[in-house]
Amino acid sequence: MTTHSLDEAIGEANASQRLSVIFIHGLWLKPSSWDRWAEMFNAAGFAALAPGWPAEMGGAAAPETIGEVAAHFAAIAGRLDRRPALIGHSFGGLIAQILAGRGLSAATVAIDPAPFRGVLPLPISALRSAWPVLHNPANTSRNVSLTPDQFRYAFANAVPETESDNLYDAYQAPAPGRPIFQAAAANLNPWTEARVDSEAANRGPLLIISGEHDHTVPPSVAHAAYELQKRNQHAVTEFAQLPQRGHSLTIDSGWREVAEATLKFVKRFL
Repeated sequence: MTTHSLDEAIGEANASQRLSVIFIHGLWLKPSSWDRWAEMFNAAGFAALAPGWPAEMGGAAAPETIGEVAAHFAAIAGRLDRRPALIGHSFGGLIAQILAGRGLSAATVAIDPAPFRGVLPLPISALRSAWPVLHNPANTSRNVSLTPDQFRYAFANAVPETESDNLYDAYQAPAPGRPIFQAAAANLNPWTEARVDSEAANRGPLLIISGEHDHTVPPSVAHAAYELQKRNQHAVTEFAQLPQRGHSLTIDSGWREVAEATLKFVKRFL
C-alpha cells in the first residue's frame, strides 16, 4: 500500500461509514501478508487497511523504533472518522496493544504478539528465533533478512518444508533490528518504548491468540501478556491457543481458521 493508496483507502472508508480494520504486520513479513485477511473482512462489511511500516510507506528511514512505528499507526487511526479495530501479528500485535492502551482501538486482536515490559518469560526458542539480529549489536542500526532455514525455525516450523519455502519466497522481507533490541531490553529499561498501558479505561476488548508450537512467541510469552492485560477492569480480555500452529499461522495454509476466529471476536463487539 503506497501513501497515495492509503490516502484513498482512508477517504473511501470514511465515506462508506463502514468500520475500519487496520492490519499491522510484524517483522520479516510484507504488508501483502494480510491480503487474504483484508478480502475476508471487506466481504464481511468492514473497510480493511493494511499499511506498511513507516519506511515501507516512504516515511521515516529505517531502522525504525517501536515508538516511531506506533506513532505511524496512531496517525493512521486518527485520520479515520471512527475508532478502528486493530489486528496485529508478532511485533504488529505489540503495536496494536500499545495503541489500544491509548484508546485508539474499538477492538483489538493480538496474534502471537511480541512481548512488552512486564512480560517475563524468555524461552530458549524465542532467543534462537531472534538470534539472527541479537548476535550482532551492529544490527540495531540496520535491516536484517532471514535465511530460508532461519525463517523455517522462527515462522514455519509447524508446516511442511515445501510450504515453508513457498511462504519465504512470498512474504519474507528484511526487517529493522532495533525493535528486537528494544523488546529484549524492555524489562531492564524503565523508559522503554515497548510499553503497554494494559489497565487503561478506554482500552476496549482484547483477544490474544497464541500458536501452540510458536518458536518466536511461545505460548508462555503470549499468556504472560494476557495475564497482564486481563487485569483491565473496564473491558473484556480473552486468550485462545490454537493447537499445532506456529508463528506463520496468519499466512500459512491454516490462515483462514485464525482469520475466522479474529473476525468472530471483532463482530461480537462492533
